[in-house]
Order: sequence, then C-alpha cells, then structure tokens
Amino acid sequence: MTLENKVVIVTGATSGIGLEIVKECLHLGASVMMHSSHNSLKKAEQLVKELGEKTSFVCADLSKFDELENIISQTVKKFGKVDSLVNNAGVFPRNDISDITEEKYEYIMNVNYKAPLFLCKYVVEAFLEKNIKGSIVNIGSINSYCGQDNLLIYSSSKGALMTMTRNMSDYLGKYSIRINQLNVGWTHTEKEHETQLSEGNSEDWYKNIGKVFAPRGTILAPDEIAKHVAFWVSDYSVPVSGSIYEVEQYPVIGRNKINA
Repeated sequence: MTLENKVVIVTGATSGIGLEIVKECLHLGASVMMHSSHNSLKKAEQLVKELGEKTSFVCADLSKFDELENIISQTVKKFGKVDSLVNNAGVFPRNDISDITEEKYEYIMNVNYKAPLFLCKYVVEAFLEKNIKGSIVNIGSINSYCGQDNLLIYSSSKGALMTMTRNMSDYLGKYSIRINQLNVGWTHTEKEHETQLSEGNSEDWYKNIGKVFAPRGTILAPDEIAKHVAFWVSDYSVPVSGSIYEVEQYPVIGRNKINA
C-alpha cells in the first residue's frame, strides 16, 4: 500500500491518534498538513522539524467557524493540492443530562460536528477545482450508537457525524469522491490517560480492563488506529463510500469501564 504523491490533511494532529495517523501517512509516502490548536503551536513547530520537509502545520480553533476554511486553503497553498482529509480532532468532556449547558453543547458540537461538516465542504471544493477523486475519513466513535451515560453530548455529536457521512456519500458519489467513517473503540491516548487519572484511577489503569471490554487484555493503541485510517485514505479502499467501519475488538458496546 502506498500514499506516494498524496497530500493529506489531519486535524488534531499533534498528539494521540492524530499524530500516529500523520506518521503512518508519511511512512507510506504522503505529504501531510498537520492541524493544531493555537495552544499546541510550539509542539507543532517541533514536530515539523522532527518529521521532515513533507510536513507542515496550520493552527486553527475548530470551535470558531471563521478559522476553518484557512486549513484547506493553506494546504493548497503549501502543497498545490489536497487528496484526503482526515477529520480526527475531537473533544470529549464528561456530562450527562443533569449538568449539560448551552455553552457545553455548542463547544462540543462545534468541534466534533460543525467543524468536520464545513471542512468537508471546503475540501470538496478543493477536490473539484483540481478534478481530484479525493477521500474523506471521519474519525467517529463506538459511542455514536448510544454511549456511556456521562458522554451525552459527545455521543450525540458522533452520531450526527455518522449520519452526515452516510448522507454526504450519496451526493459525492457522482464525483468519485469517497467519504467513510471509522467508529473507534476505547483507545489509550494521552488525553484518555489524563481523564482516567482525573477520575481517580491508578497510573496503570489500562492494565486492569475487564475482558468483556478488551478481550485481548488491552485496549486499542493509537498506532493501530492509524493503520486502518491509512487504508481508507489510500486508493486500496476504492470505490467504497458511505461505510461505517468499526475499529473495535467486540460487537458494539460503547462503554469505557475499567472493570466489568
């Protein structure tokens, strides 16, 4: 499998799953535009130095609509085109029906749904301008089917993303542009590790996952997710579009608990 001569945009690219997607795409020969938050500017600069000349970065606050289009335009300016968009960035604050607010709702939905929606719009325009049969990969979640009780808005945002993926594939098919979603299961990222510690779990919490939630004894690793993403970015996944692909160890459960 190769991504030679491909230009890939990855949002939320400076850590976790996003960073591993960047590394995998580079390994397969792609050039990569890394999206970073403004707070991660220095880290993005360092990563570009480490990863080499086939990378660049653009900062944007995905909760702010007027910063979205620049991600696509800066990619085209830097690399001359774009072949694929990976909507990876997401936020997952804990909340249930008792403590949701309009402010929390707007922030989570803006980052997890509105930003991917409009980034799709802008990247499709870039595809069509250069007659590119591009690929969009949305990183969803097993929680999109229901979700644990303290991930109400997050789960809803990923459910909306899933419906958007299927709906948009119907429109984009006539242009040979593909869009698919990976519903990712429980993954040991830096942010998830911090969240588990903040909830009072031990430093080695990920070693004590019940078999019902992690049959092989461990949850997913970011580099494992990245390999699946690379397939959907690549031409090896042509002509599939509108698919919801479950990156998980078991039938849909959608709960992240340390003990069964």
